Amino acid sequence: MPPQDSDSSDDGLDSFTTTNVLLGYASKEPTDDTISQLGGQPVWLDSSSPPSASLAKCKICNDFMVLLLQLHGDLPEYFPDHERRLFIFACRRKTCWKKKGCVRAIRSVRVSKPPTSAERKPESPTKPNEADLSSSPFNGLGNSLFGGTSPTPSSSAKLNPFSMSNSSDPAKPFASSFVANPFAPKSTSSPPAKNSNPQIQINDEVKDDLPATFASKARISSPPPSTSTPAASKEPWPPTSALPKAYPKFHLDADYESLDATAPSSSSIPSLNGINHQAMNIDDAGPSSSTKAEAEDDKEAFESELNKTFQHFADRLAQNPEQVLRYEFRGLPLLYSKTDEVGKMSFANAKVKTTVSASGSSSGGKKMPRCENCTAERVFELQLTPHAIAELEEDDEDVGLDGMDWGTIILGVCGRDCAERGFDGGVVGYVEEWVGVQWEEAR
Repeated sequence: MPPQDSDSSDDGLDSFTTTNVLLGYASKEPTDDTISQLGGQPVWLDSSSPPSASLAKCKICNDFMVLLLQLHGDLPEYFPDHERRLFIFACRRKTCWKKKGCVRAIRSVRVSKPPTSAERKPESPTKPNEADLSSSPFNGLGNSLFGGTSPTPSSSAKLNPFSMSNSSDPAKPFASSFVANPFAPKSTSSPPAKNSNPQIQINDEVKDDLPATFASKARISSPPPSTSTPAASKEPWPPTSALPKAYPKFHLDADYESLDATAPSSSSIPSLNGINHQAMNIDDAGPSSSTKAEAEDDKEAFESELNKTFQHFADRLAQNPEQVLRYEFRGLPLLYSKTDEVGKMSFANAKVKTTVSASGSSSGGKKMPRCENCTAERVFELQLTPHAIAELEEDDEDVGLDGMDWGTIILGVCGRDCAERGFDGGVVGYVEEWVGVQWEEAR
């Protein structure tokens, strides 16, 4: 039994810990983030340049899918020149569920145009002395590699609530850091964020100022820049009237995950998304030719293999039951199961090098597929939780008892945040990303 809570308020405060995971909560009222949303219709980075409609079609029935999530994905500490937006779509046809391609994700990105040689300031031909070291082209290298600010101006209304920025500006209540409260007053200074993959932050201007050997190392494994237009023509995005009925729109609010270390684990698996998983066990399977002893062995093996991971999943969500989204760029997902294809995968990356994480994510299986656009490794960015289903389908009369039945949807994105080929230099491009769906299992 876990220790009983002390009457001391100090002891109660000490029992809570804050993790690196940023949680998203659905809200019917507007929040400070005017871009991120659950459900509704997608809002593109450039309304005059939507993606190809083929990216939002189910790969099984070829019908248009509906939006589950739109997220403002700017990451100034990793990609200071990039505007990012993430979209997850799902097919509403139940006959398509549990098949690859019924849930798809798009990453929209616009990379700022690098300054031309004429726009760059001429360098002084004189040899700098110690007093001039501050003007050295290497002076800003730390900011460029480990969290420089973005040269792309943006309004406070378009700040990413799930970004890893160190700013605590009240205008950016959810632009957060691993060590600072996102709602804390603005600080006068903050240490640069350590970046485990620094080459992705070097912009073109800094690269040109560096020795060729260093710049070439920063481009390891990256394909040569493409200046040609995409080979495939875009399928026009249809009018809203031609799309299936969308889920209701919810705004998103965010806060870091807080866990109570003294919270007891449930002795029985709690209900997630209105489904009683405790009742859905082997005892309900009906008549069987196996003996009672064999049935007991099967039940024990089932609980050992399946329930342990799910129990951890359920216990973790139960501490913040209204979360619809878990976000940690280059982090690890919270697995719903270890027995399916997604659960057996490795999500370890440059930031996390553990064999088995606290979230139950193993690093022993195959990795996420590489980015098809640039061949870079993909990294975990976010996952949807079952409470998102409850929010989206609460007032949907068309759902009835046949609602979505996934346990979690995991999004993996290009670790370099590459732009769509042929869409460099201030033009919005769209790249399809990897989604791993862990479905409800027949128990």
